[in-house]
Amino acid sequence: MLKMKKLTKSNNKVIAGVVGGIAEYFNWDPTLTRIGYIILSVMSVAFPGIIVYILCAIIMPEAPSKYR
Repeated sequence: MLKMKKLTKSNNKVIAGVVGGIAEYFNWDPTLTRIGYIILSVMSVAFPGIIVYILCAIIMPEAPSKYR
């Protein structure tokens, strides 16, 4: 049976788990993804990157707990 991936916040959080969740979804290294997101945000005058992060933190569902 084919299991569908779902984009969720990561349990490996630094702030809200948004970038960590994106890294887990694409099987990327979370640290490099966070660095890339910071560089991209700073290059775009930081404001759009902050707004997108806040919106994703509100919209993205929480990851299921591994301890259930």
